[in-house]
Amino acid sequence: MGALERFEKKVENAVNNVFAKAFRSEVKPVEIASAIRRTMDDRAAAVSRGRTVVPNEFTVRLSPSDHERVESWGADALAEEMVAAATEHAGSQHYAFVGPVTVRFETDDSIATGRLDVDSATRRGSAAPATSAATSARHPMIDIDGQRYLLTGPVTVIGRGTEADIVVEDSGVSRRHLELRVTPNGTVATDLGSTNGTYVEGHRVQAATLLDGNTITIGRTRILFWNADDAAGG
Repeated sequence: MGALERFEKKVENAVNNVFAKAFRSEVKPVEIASAIRRTMDDRAAAVSRGRTVVPNEFTVRLSPSDHERVESWGADALAEEMVAAATEHAGSQHYAFVGPVTVRFETDDSIATGRLDVDSATRRGSAAPATSAATSARHPMIDIDGQRYLLTGPVTVIGRGTEADIVVEDSGVSRRHLELRVTPNGTVATDLGSTNGTYVEGHRVQAATLLDGNTITIGRTRILFWNADDAAGG
């Protein structure tokens, strides 16, 4: 950022702070979503040709009165909406995440009513929302009930329990049901001693190396697996 840009930013922040103190209008959800999108744009980092990584963890700092209002709206529900907005923006800009997207709200006494700040971090996790159809042997993609994930870590656990990396709402799925391990020789699906078993292409397996296009079934849930560069392009 150049000196002129820094000066303009300083003036903009000063003016906004003056207006916030003068009118004390509350923060609106659309403003939170816009601030998260701006943070993603500002911190986007091109790591390779065609791959730009953005932060996936966001902390929204609010004045005490605005934080109280967020709690009255339902902080968890609003956070879910913000995660959806961030994921949609990443898809439209062809950004990539390296872990799950999280949004949380904190009180900051130094922030005036009507203002907010967003802190962000890029933290690797086992799976991340897929924001494009591009897949590879290094970062395979799975589809669970229409929700797509990239396997960004070496091991991803799928199950009904909150300790799983990807939680599936299915009573036929065990708390820790299935492990997907990405190795140099392919992605291995391993049943973790589940009650109802794991099926690949209709065959019950204890462990199996997955092929591009395979279907895994756990309980009543079907998981589609892709690891070819053009696998999900259709």
